[in-house]
Amino acid sequence: MIRGAARCLEYALFTIGLVVLGYCGAAWVNSRVQQVQGNREFDRLLQYKPSVKALPAPERHLPDGDLIGKVEIPRLHLSAVVFQGTESSVLDHGVGHLSGSPLPGQNGNVVLAAHRDTFFRSLKDIQKGDVVSVSTEFGVRRYAVESTEVVPPDQTSVLDATDTPTLTLITCYPFYYVGHAPKRFIVRARDMEPVPAIQPVQITAQKMETARIAPSRPARVETYVFRASQ
Repeated sequence: MIRGAARCLEYALFTIGLVVLGYCGAAWVNSRVQQVQGNREFDRLLQYKPSVKALPAPERHLPDGDLIGKVEIPRLHLSAVVFQGTESSVLDHGVGHLSGSPLPGQNGNVVLAAHRDTFFRSLKDIQKGDVVSVSTEFGVRRYAVESTEVVPPDQTSVLDATDTPTLTLITCYPFYYVGHAPKRFIVRARDMEPVPAIQPVQITAQKMETARIAPSRPARVETYVFRASQ
């Protein structure tokens, strides 16, 4: 009887493993499909809007899921399509641009987030001086990495507006942690080029949306929340 129960448990665990593996595989395929489609759409935007020069107004609201552009870090061989928003439905498909933060090319703190086990995995090897390129239909902005830090998930100061054009990349930490990652890995970079004088977007308690990395698979629950201080 004990041997039979052990065999049943073995079959059950094997079946669960197959289901989880299948789910993760399907999620991976879906994310890659969305990346391919996003790249095609971005190429189409560049082809049919070559004369667009003016950035949208800082207060313009973009719906979640809208195509923003592409982020690339050549030394790390990182290239991923960026979509508007940081909900799980967005982060499962690519890098998310935090609603309420400026767009690349605008003054202030541009905030991008992604999963540590997918699109931002290679940030574990990032170094000071690395160049981060963010391409949109309005042009390419290049940022030089100045610092990295590890912070608790409730440290909202990393989202604060800045007087100069800045890029902030956020993902969960540690990179190889199994389960709910307890901290956040932050990359700060400065814009390498002058930009027009556009007023920075202020992320306040009233305007800032919750930024979170939601689970990308059942076996690894990742949620990071930055709440505005009262």
